[in-house]
Amino acid sequence: MESQTLKTARLAAEKARDVIRYYDKNRSRLNVELKAKNDLITEADEAAEKVIISVIRQAFPDDDILAEESASETSLTDRRTWIIDPIDGTTNFAHGVPIYCISIAMWEHKKPQTALILEVNRDEWYTAESGKGAWLNGERISVSDITEPQQSLLATGFPYRDLELVDAYLELFKSFMHDTQGVRRPGSAAYDLCLVASGRCDGFFEYGLSAWDVAAGSLLIREAGGVVSDWHGKENWLFGKRIVAGNSDIYQFMKQRIQEIIPEKFLS
Repeated sequence: MESQTLKTARLAAEKARDVIRYYDKNRSRLNVELKAKNDLITEADEAAEKVIISVIRQAFPDDDILAEESASETSLTDRRTWIIDPIDGTTNFAHGVPIYCISIAMWEHKKPQTALILEVNRDEWYTAESGKGAWLNGERISVSDITEPQQSLLATGFPYRDLELVDAYLELFKSFMHDTQGVRRPGSAAYDLCLVASGRCDGFFEYGLSAWDVAAGSLLIREAGGVVSDWHGKENWLFGKRIVAGNSDIYQFMKQRIQEIIPEKFLS
């Protein structure tokens, strides 16, 4: 039985999905702006976020909220804190590429408690609550049982804020391409984490992410039996902007390869 927190997240995502689909069908009305180089925001992001926050405020008026478009990142307290990305994959959405998600997480005592990610175009609902497993449209999911890198499929995104890392990142990408069955770049970190949690991909790594990109997907992976850490194998991945995740074997392979190729100054 779903908790009231997860029910609230589901209602918020349903309403945000309707907003996003409206803008998707009325693209002539869609205003796209640059927040920073290679970092877009659309009217749909702002409208969807307002709807999500409104639903949460009605159900839990005293909870804290950390959302991409209306708040700067901060450290967590022990209080209940919702971490929201109204459209993870905004660049995809702005260009009409049909891969983007609504990501909603609730953390308490600095740990993820509830997660919901909705892939809008496929109507895929990924949900998790601490200690209760991970689910896709009501069916239990788990990470893959692939143990050999040569049999694995990875997912990633490319850093677009800190371009100093690009050359080393491409070397890492090339190394993974050589030793796995491939590396996919869907354009939504939240969806990448869902792919790992559901066993469709075996591992994920990325640099330069924000808390709202990974707050929900990380719980999905752990509840699906996987491993999540920063590039040093520690817990500083929510605000540390570096994440590696996967089933236990592929995670270990990826973490070791990252530490071999990426210069130390970019590891932490």
